[in-house]
Amino acid sequence: MDEQRGHGGGPPQWWRHGPPWLNRWGEEHHQARWPWLSTVLLTAFVLVGSHYAAHQQEGKRAALDVFASVLLLVGSGLLLWRRRHPVLVVYGTAAAAMVYLGAGYAYGPVFFTVVVACFSAIVSGHRRAAWGAVAMLWGGHMLVAHWLYRWLPPSHDSAAPWAQEGVIAAWVAAIVAVAELARIRREQWARERAERAQAARRRADEERLRIARELHDVLAHSISVINVQAGVGLALLDTDPEQARSALTTIKAASKEALGEVRQVLDTLRTPGDAPRAPAPGLDRLPELVEQAASAGLTVDVEGEPPLLPPGADLAAFRIVQEALTNVVRHSGSRHARVHVDHDERTLRLRIDDDGPATGADAGGSGNGLAGMRERAAALGGTIEAGPRPDGGFRVLAVLPLKVKAKAKSKEEDDR
Repeated sequence: MDEQRGHGGGPPQWWRHGPPWLNRWGEEHHQARWPWLSTVLLTAFVLVGSHYAAHQQEGKRAALDVFASVLLLVGSGLLLWRRRHPVLVVYGTAAAAMVYLGAGYAYGPVFFTVVVACFSAIVSGHRRAAWGAVAMLWGGHMLVAHWLYRWLPPSHDSAAPWAQEGVIAAWVAAIVAVAELARIRREQWARERAERAQAARRRADEERLRIARELHDVLAHSISVINVQAGVGLALLDTDPEQARSALTTIKAASKEALGEVRQVLDTLRTPGDAPRAPAPGLDRLPELVEQAASAGLTVDVEGEPPLLPPGADLAAFRIVQEALTNVVRHSGSRHARVHVDHDERTLRLRIDDDGPATGADAGGSGNGLAGMRERAAALGGTIEAGPRPDGGFRVLAVLPLKVKAKAKSKEEDDR
């Protein structure tokens, strides 16, 4: 979507997220690199431009000497520290320019060093220091141009016209305004980059949570079946070989199915952009769940017909039933469970009951299983209620919406 905006209508991508050179400047600022090249170029520009300005103003201003060159080098050289110590640099360049002006030297690019230092200070967040340095330089210029000129070189100098002060004030305001705009835009770009990084981390966390739920549901159900059948096989290995063979056959089928589903989940990790090789399970596979539960010694009665559901809701409903039956096998002494499916135009209700009693402290499953069911339901805008029944046993009641809420749809569109 961003690339399309860049090539089509609307602002280009660099305007929304910041140009590459400014992003690199921000990285260099955090790493405190030395801006050698720009400082050397600025120093050369100031020295050459000041000598040219002195030649043009010969007879009106004092000629450049060694002291003037030292001031120009100091003011320009301070820019080398503008990223590490922007406050000291902006005041230092302003002081060097003020001494240069007070000594009567020619007007020229000496003030450009103050502009660069002021811009760097404002962009890095030291606004008051930049304003204070500029105000100090302007105040010094006012004193020299309208009062101290009588005692300072050149001897034949006269007071500057007041109109000139208005022009200088306009230039100062323009420089500060441009620097403030650059600072605001840079902060917006940094905030947008942080928000994009946070959204990417949030999507990665949600994907990891989804995969963790899938692996837990697949492995918990299949391993529970394998565990029960392994116990049956070991108990009947000597007395009833045929029954033990049947248990081993069930173990083989359950492990094969678990391996297939785990492989499908892992394939999405390796190639997240590819379509899944097999359709995601849904409530149409309830008969398979009943058969698997029967192989683990659990009789399951199914009441009601599941409606046609979107893929996400269908998968969530299947996993909720699967996890609830797995918890009955693992945590309940009952060998009978009931799955009731009910729906209307808006909601799907799944009720899974067993008659108990609990075989351990974690009745009904109090670990990752219930948490995963609640997360699946919450992701669709539904709810999960799980707990003991008044007449004994345990009940899991899931209420899932049949239609995706408009708010969820708009969120998905924003993510795209």
